[in-house]
Amino acid sequence: MFIQTESTPNPATLKFLPGQTVLEVGTADFPTAEAAEKSPLASRIFTVDGVTGVFFGNDFVTVTKSADVQWDHIKPAILGTVMQHYQSGQPVMVSDATTASGHAEHTGEDAEVVNQIKDLLDSRVRPAVAQDGGDITFHGFDRGVVYLHMQGACAGCPSSTLTLKMGIENLLRHYIPEVTEVRPVAV
Repeated sequence: MFIQTESTPNPATLKFLPGQTVLEVGTADFPTAEAAEKSPLASRIFTVDGVTGVFFGNDFVTVTKSADVQWDHIKPAILGTVMQHYQSGQPVMVSDATTASGHAEHTGEDAEVVNQIKDLLDSRVRPAVAQDGGDITFHGFDRGVVYLHMQGACAGCPSSTLTLKMGIENLLRHYIPEVTEVRPVAV
């Protein structure tokens, strides 16, 4: 098994590509070791000293490290852990675990606008963000303000504010006049 790695815009996060499907559907975010209990793979990765977050996409795993640890010191251990997991035959997620499809539900008078927002996020934003090892999902819409949740490499990324304001906000405002602003939320 050959696992490739790619840097992300977030210097604290590295993207690991195991060359096979990680999740069939959706994403899974593990901001803590406790949250990783439903994933044998995420639990294994958290045993590496310095790991502070794990995120799964369709064909990648992103790992976030603490600031006081260098990638040169933990990258070999993470690669070994991922390889060991896939060779063990264990599942990535336990059978009763659910993955996130992403967007929060929204009903009410703004349902049509919200559907347009979700469509633009799915077609234009999320594929690009996945390339960088993260995900951005719809969290809410209130009086022109779109609330988005950032995960994986996007969470805590130094360029995330610029991505939200200059990229996503401009895109949504261009196509959907009802949108006036985009703000991040922590879930």
